[in-house]
Amino acid sequence: MVRIGILTVSDRAARGEYEDLGGPAVVAWLSRAITSPWEAVGRVIPDGVDSVREALIAMCDVDKVDLLLTTGGTGPSPRDCTPEATEAVIERLMPGFGEAMRLASLQHVPTAILSRQLAGSRGKTLIINMPGKPASIAVCLDAVFAAVPYCLDLMGAGRIETDASVIAAFRPK
Repeated sequence: MVRIGILTVSDRAARGEYEDLGGPAVVAWLSRAITSPWEAVGRVIPDGVDSVREALIAMCDVDKVDLLLTTGGTGPSPRDCTPEATEAVIERLMPGFGEAMRLASLQHVPTAILSRQLAGSRGKTLIINMPGKPASIAVCLDAVFAAVPYCLDLMGAGRIETDASVIAAFRPK
């Protein structure tokens, strides 16, 4: 069974002042898209390089998630440090994911250029940073998820099958 980490990065959600909308939006999208068995491993943590770095390491190395989707902390405000924490723990940067997410988001809002999503691998885990707003999460997953199953195959992670009517996974023949 594939394990998918969903890490919400938000000071207010971590303090209970704000309902986490990002994590549930990721779960809802994945529930529509993935047809193979999978398990969600979720956490809500405050912003900050140290908190995000520690959570990423724990979810990759201890929880052994195959895919780790972060939501929040990708903007330009001083507390938005998810990309910096991700860069500190990944072994290989995969810049195409961030480029594709920003390009897709630009079709909806001009401020997409402010988002600093990125992706990379740590061991057999693919980490993808996304914004925190549910609508933006859907746009980003729609933009990149077709490549995720094959990427996981190449990394030796768990296998994901998708519902082609939602997102058709691309695997070269």
